[in-house]
Amino acid sequence: MSDPRAERTRARLREALLQECAQRPLEEVSVAALVRRAGLGRATFYLHYTDLQALAVDACAEVVRDAVEALHAWRGIPVPDAPPPALTAFFTELAPHTALYRTLLREGGSGPLGDLLHRELRERSRGERELAGAPAMDLIASAVAATFAGVLADWLHGLIDATPEAMAAQVWRLLLALHRTPVA
Repeated sequence: MSDPRAERTRARLREALLQECAQRPLEEVSVAALVRRAGLGRATFYLHYTDLQALAVDACAEVVRDAVEALHAWRGIPVPDAPPPALTAFFTELAPHTALYRTLLREGGSGPLGDLLHRELRERSRGERELAGAPAMDLIASAVAATFAGVLADWLHGLIDATPEAMAAQVWRLLLALHRTPVA
């Protein structure tokens, strides 16, 4: 069982980090400025996190959960020209913290946030393919996870020029194509 006080403290630190990163890149944020904004002591920070990057990954973990849910927010037969509204909302809601996500999700999809996204999306995709009795569970799940993490990262870094709506539509068609790829 988690301690509610510790959870509140971590929530304050996450919120303070997002506020700091709205003003400057993560590499320019100091622990001193962060704890001052959170109204906590430096020692309290280190009781919960080893460094700012660990806090940043924790603060952005919700983005990973949102991405996984958005990609699986459909029922029935998926329509290629109609991405789930949750997927469009996901891309639209990334904008306020783009600089922070770029720091943790490097071009091509690597970095601490990319690793977490890949792992969680691969696991969810594999589980859903297994439930559906679809072939090549591991192969397609890995392809979906790698494709989404890479495309998302490249879009955040400005290597793909598209509106959030266009990204959702393009990513949706791309991932459906991966799921429909015949593999032996």
